[in-house]
Amino acid sequence: MILLAALAGGGVIYYLVRRNRPPAPVETAYILPESATVSDSPAEVRLGVETLRHGERVEVLQRTRNWARVRIPDGRTGWIELTDILDGAAYAKGQALARELAREPAQAAGHTSGLVNLRAEPARDAPQLAQLGANQAVEVFDRRLVERSPSPGAAPPAEPLRDAWYLVRAGSQVGWVLGRLVTLDIPPAIQHYAQTVNLVAWLVLNTVEDNGRAVPQYLAADREGTPDCAFTHIRVFTWWSKRQQYVTAYVEGRLAGYFPIRTFQHDGAPHFRLRLQDRAGRKFQKVYRMHDTIVRPLGSVDGWDSDALPAPRGAVETHRQRRRR
Repeated sequence: MILLAALAGGGVIYYLVRRNRPPAPVETAYILPESATVSDSPAEVRLGVETLRHGERVEVLQRTRNWARVRIPDGRTGWIELTDILDGAAYAKGQALARELAREPAQAAGHTSGLVNLRAEPARDAPQLAQLGANQAVEVFDRRLVERSPSPGAAPPAEPLRDAWYLVRAGSQVGWVLGRLVTLDIPPAIQHYAQTVNLVAWLVLNTVEDNGRAVPQYLAADREGTPDCAFTHIRVFTWWSKRQQYVTAYVEGRLAGYFPIRTFQHDGAPHFRLRLQDRAGRKFQKVYRMHDTIVRPLGSVDGWDSDALPAPRGAVETHRQRRRR
């Protein structure tokens, strides 16, 4: 009797503990490809339950080696291949990237040269955020050179191998992609200027009217070699209506420039600012103003995050004179 009572008491305690135990947290995942099929079984012969679109949310109830049992938005359950879902942490990184790019200007435009994977970070083993097909139009926002991890078991190279990565956006999908898988689509009007230089960015400073049409005037950046920086030269192309062609209004080189290049209007005139770094590693911005077809540097401001304009030269001189006194 004592033994039966003990067993009964233990059963009651187990039931109460189990009943009061908080439910296990539900794992959230998101559909990775443009569309994915949820099936009734992971077996070789299976029926489709539902087709979900990229970014739709599912709850992961069970995982096997290649499949996940999920609850879809309407409450039904089914099975989906693991390669078709993205975990919540990686999805959050993708959303953060999308919010960041919404505030930044695109630096260039291009298209994919084949099937490409968008990564959460510029690394081959970073989580995949999306997959783009061949000839998919993309906007380019950033470039980064990253040392490539050696292949398992391979002898280390004499010099570290580095990959160039682009941060791109295609519609609502964003992520890092190997730069060699993106072909830049330079505007035809300035394409012949890129025959002798590696043009990597172009932004519209303003437009001028010519016979009833608005013609863009461009700030372009190019790069020599494969430095860590995004560009080493800038050029401003203005429109010469008499000759119906672009002419180079401003050139500056020997720069260690990083994206994004920003353009803005101030006092009715186009301005732009460059993120630069000197040989000592100091980060600063150089600000320029274009009046008609004349481009002049206004000065520099410390750091890369400031939106301030350089102090007028007269104010700087007055400040120096006061310090001398």
